[in-house]
Amino acid sequence: MKEFRILIWVLSVAIAFVATLLIVYLTEVSVSTYWIIFLIIFIASLLFMFMVYNYLVKNDLKQIERIIRQMDQKSVFDMSHNNRYVFKRTRALDKTVRDISEKMSNEVIEFKKMAKFRKEFIANISHELKTPIFAAQGFVHTLLDGALKDKAVRTRFLKKAAKSLDALDLLVQDLLTLSQIEIGNVKMHYEYFDFRKIVSEVFEQLEVNAGKRGVNLKEECAEDQVLLYADYHKIYQVLTNLVQNGIKYNKEKGEVVVTTEESSGYYLISVSDTGEGIEKKHLDRIFERFYRVDKSRARIKGGTGLGLAIVKHIIEAHRARITVESSVGIGSVFKFRLPKSSYENI
Repeated sequence: MKEFRILIWVLSVAIAFVATLLIVYLTEVSVSTYWIIFLIIFIASLLFMFMVYNYLVKNDLKQIERIIRQMDQKSVFDMSHNNRYVFKRTRALDKTVRDISEKMSNEVIEFKKMAKFRKEFIANISHELKTPIFAAQGFVHTLLDGALKDKAVRTRFLKKAAKSLDALDLLVQDLLTLSQIEIGNVKMHYEYFDFRKIVSEVFEQLEVNAGKRGVNLKEECAEDQVLLYADYHKIYQVLTNLVQNGIKYNKEKGEVVVTTEESSGYYLISVSDTGEGIEKKHLDRIFERFYRVDKSRARIKGGTGLGLAIVKHIIEAHRARITVESSVGIGSVFKFRLPKSSYENI
């Protein structure tokens, strides 16, 4: 601000001096009149330039200074819908300040989301690890406290401890898989294969689980062969997770259907079930690590809570995305698409 005032005084003196010289050159007046003319022109220039400064610059600079001070104090300042801060005369500066403000606001919001996600993740993983560890620890200590002598009790408790440790191993393996995919350490091995072969293998693997709940596994495909170009083992893992969830959260004597539809250069694959369905408020978060729609029921049904997160990352690694549609009491449909041929030929 001080620099602008000094500049105005210097410019006013310069304008008055040049204008007075011009008048002296064009007219013949006394010396005292020259000084009067100089003084009048100087005052007029000074007043005019201060008016211009106050109208065009000062208000905007004060607003910008206030915004920068708020930014420096780490307060989120959103100008996107604030009409009080409109720099009509300094449009370029206005756009720059708005862009900076919007960027900082978005970064702060993103940092808050990440901080919340980190806290939830630590809390979730602590709980998930604690459950099998405490269970196995309890069985082992019970055996050490004297139950080891009873053969029937010993065998039963060792089986339970082994089951808890298997669950812990599965959780750790899923965490390693997910972290490796996220940081890009897992390379995709693309090849041509028949997707119907994967469907058949997954159904065969899960038919016992499905039979226990009376769930019917069904495939719907108009073609005899569905040739894809993808990572066979990763897609097998995706389909296993989706069908397994379809069985786990289905109703008694329900149905899980794997459908394949041909599209231009792609096959659209969907896995639908006739289960409980998912409320709309949960749909945006079900692919997060450890996120459970109903935590108590989910833990009873088993699983690590990482299946859908792994599915999402595998599909994204194939340069595609997975979506979900669901209605409570009717069921859910997970959809993704995979190419018929290599990406270079699409």
